[in-house]
Amino acid sequence: GREEGREEGREEGREEGREEGIEEGIEKGIEKGKFEVAKAMLEDGEPIERIVRYSGLSKSEILKLQEEFK
Repeated sequence: GREEGREEGREEGREEGREEGIEEGIEKGIEKGKFEVAKAMLEDGEPIERIVRYSGLSKSEILKLQEEFK
């Protein structure tokens, strides 16, 4: 019974780890997408305020991104 319980616990732990990994991957992908939108808008010469509104990034994040492309 004990060994069965341990194996069950391990499997639950693995499943939780997989779920957390998937969630983290999705969050990173969304964040990357925001930066890609902001980058494209900067390249098109859009005003910072508009980029903030449409990308969901902060003004300071966009200004930092802008500095990286100079």
